[in-house]
Amino acid sequence: MQQKLNPLLVVAAVSSAALAALHLAVIAIGAPAYRYFGAGEEMARRAEQGSLVPGVLTLLIAAVFAVFAAYALTGAGFHWRLPLLRVALALIAGIFILRGISAIPQAILLARSPGAFPVRYLVFSLVSLFVGLCYAVGTIQSWKMLNKST
Repeated sequence: MQQKLNPLLVVAAVSSAALAALHLAVIAIGAPAYRYFGAGEEMARRAEQGSLVPGVLTLLIAAVFAVFAAYALTGAGFHWRLPLLRVALALIAGIFILRGISAIPQAILLARSPGAFPVRYLVFSLVSLFVGLCYAVGTIQSWKMLNKST
């Protein structure tokens, strides 16, 4: 009997892969992308000066998101198996949710002081929260099946 894929973990995988691709695009675009996505002025200046540091750091972050995607696909029910699957999925969910929780103070600050920072930062936090919840709920839904694969 063929096992059904967990749709929330598929969404998590696609989201993580998209984040990996986005980070590769940031490297290609350079300083304006570092500024837009909030990496900081120092990273943007270093990119403008031709330093390898921003690109290498961003490439490492892209690789981490790619690994996250691989774990989500494994958890979703694809046939290969990665080590410590349940632990990894729980940690990944926690990372995204912790990042996403920053949406709460951001929303409060924007409500009190419109224009305090770009609204896109709040959107980035909400996206992180959404992805984290996909990982968390998808992992919970597949918990028993994941035990068989670790």
